[in-house]
Amino acid sequence: MALATTVVVWLALVWLDVWTDHGHYETVPQVKGLSYDLAAGQLRGEGFQVEISDSVYDTKTRPGTVIEQNPKVGTKVKSGRVVYLTVTAFETKTVSVPMLTDVSERQARSVLEGLGIKDVVTVRVPSEYRDLVLGVKRDNVPLAPGAKVPVTARITLEVGEGMVAESDSTSAEAHSQEDYSGYFD
Repeated sequence: MALATTVVVWLALVWLDVWTDHGHYETVPQVKGLSYDLAAGQLRGEGFQVEISDSVYDTKTRPGTVIEQNPKVGTKVKSGRVVYLTVTAFETKTVSVPMLTDVSERQARSVLEGLGIKDVVTVRVPSEYRDLVLGVKRDNVPLAPGAKVPVTARITLEVGEGMVAESDSTSAEAHSQEDYSGYFD
């Protein structure tokens, strides 16, 4: 009975080794920094499957560049294993421009920067309201609230330069010339 059990266990282990291809493995190559197409071709050529697990927006790296891989470089895995890749987005991130007119220039800039738009230009236009956003444009085309723009776009804010009324300037000048000597006696 002990001999039969030993033989059955031994046969099971041998069959398990054959079935799982025990002892045979592939080493995961370095694909980080390559374009997705090049990395996928290399991995498939070495017997791996490829899937994109995530994409991130990165304006400093070419679109479609592999920035992370799992399993890591040098890991020993079975042939046919899926290698998951994280790549930079193939297209630039787009955002919806909210209503930015009738708010201060500072608030409009803050909203745009919060959305990821960094290239914001101010153009002063005649208006009685100083620092009030009167219009929003991209490539000299007015943007309506809800318009989709890439985060790399240059946005132009038309901001009021304000006008000093003549009566305000004369009263301010007169106020600065008053003699306050009588108040401190």
